[in-house]
Amino acid sequence: MSEYSPGGAPAAPRDTTALDLRSGATVDPPAVHATAQIDRGQVPPPRPAPEPEPELRSVEAHLDEILAAVPQPEPIELAVLDAQGLLCAEEVVSARALPAFDQAALDGYAVRAEDVVAAAPDAPVELAVVGETVAGAAGLTSLAPGLAQKVSAGAMLPAGADVVVPAVWTDGGVVRVQVHAGPAAGSYVRRAGDDVSPGTAAVHVGTPIGPAQISLLAAVGRDRVQVRPRPRVAVLSAGSELVDITTQPAPGQVVDVNTYALAAAARDAGASAYRWGILPTERRRLTEVLESQLLRSDLVLIAGTHAAEGDLVQEVLAELGPMRFRQVTMHPGAVQGFGRLGRDEVPVICVPGEPVAALVSFEVFVRPAIRSMLGKRQLFRRTVQAISAERLVSPLGYRQYLHGQVMRHPDGGYVVEPLGDGEEALLARMARANCLIVLDEDVTEVAEGGLVTVMPLLLGG
Repeated sequence: MSEYSPGGAPAAPRDTTALDLRSGATVDPPAVHATAQIDRGQVPPPRPAPEPEPELRSVEAHLDEILAAVPQPEPIELAVLDAQGLLCAEEVVSARALPAFDQAALDGYAVRAEDVVAAAPDAPVELAVVGETVAGAAGLTSLAPGLAQKVSAGAMLPAGADVVVPAVWTDGGVVRVQVHAGPAAGSYVRRAGDDVSPGTAAVHVGTPIGPAQISLLAAVGRDRVQVRPRPRVAVLSAGSELVDITTQPAPGQVVDVNTYALAAAARDAGASAYRWGILPTERRRLTEVLESQLLRSDLVLIAGTHAAEGDLVQEVLAELGPMRFRQVTMHPGAVQGFGRLGRDEVPVICVPGEPVAALVSFEVFVRPAIRSMLGKRQLFRRTVQAISAERLVSPLGYRQYLHGQVMRHPDGGYVVEPLGDGEEALLARMARANCLIVLDEDVTEVAEGGLVTVMPLLLGG
């Protein structure tokens, strides 16, 4: 089953301006009605029926429709460790000061700055040492002039001390200490509230929660936080020829790799993906499965459906809501489907069944949708310009996505080597790729050494 013309090249785009898209027959353009001479008493002639929307559409138009339809799940509260990788959905206001008390920033001696202002390597200042304070233990209540207290990093400063002399600037004395340089007041001291003061926001709405944010949340006493949840994505595959990976395929059968690959891709994009597997071929059971996935999911992803007449999955989807399949100006993966189905109008994205085309379609349409649902500002992978190591060709009017390997060029920049010509869909070749080479619709050829746009396929990127 292929959505392309013989030989693997995509079918040439049709001029739909003079076609009846329901029958394929050419039609005359609608007559222009001269209304200037219509009497007021006459009934104006009926307006011509609107022309049907062309089935051939751009990548941007299909993507925009999807992004406009995907929901924004309501925030949920999670334990801080479970919130890792998600976006904060609240202003986390601290009720505590960080640090909670004046503390030493490093190991040394807490002193009064005025006592050591004249210290120099050839004329050290000598002070009496009155004890030692380590982190976790309370220091002296006050420090009189002419005295020093040995402190470790994080230890509470005694009242009156306004500077910590690093240990390497002293002779390390225990009873008396010689100070060889006098830092300015406030040096190597963390004052209470310097990091976060009470009543100020520690973590802002929209901040990605990583290890540093989890550290800050714990420091201000938050063990739970409101976040944008991971969208629930159900992944299904259609095709009577499919068998699961535990089954030895008979002649004519193929292993269902799409639900595994697409579920992994959805998880990498940040979703909570559920791999349902191969859709049943019996109508009643098929309807039950699709209805149940619409109830439990924020987005449903189906590989292998198409708009061919008599396709059972396509017919059942149409019964659940408005579902449209269109030719999109891209290769591979020209046939794409989208609709909002069920009681909650859940977005359903249908991608081709050929595994390479399915994953390319995921990158172009599904991944940005998942990131939008997560509340990410950057929906798309970053691209770079690279020198092509080989001559590239692409069909006119279609955006070509070629797998390749991109590397740093010894002289700077990047160089990319295509893996194949895009006509053969080979899984092993795709598994070696670390990028997609993107050739726009108006590009038919790129000479060896020419610049191309490259989309690195970074895990979690």
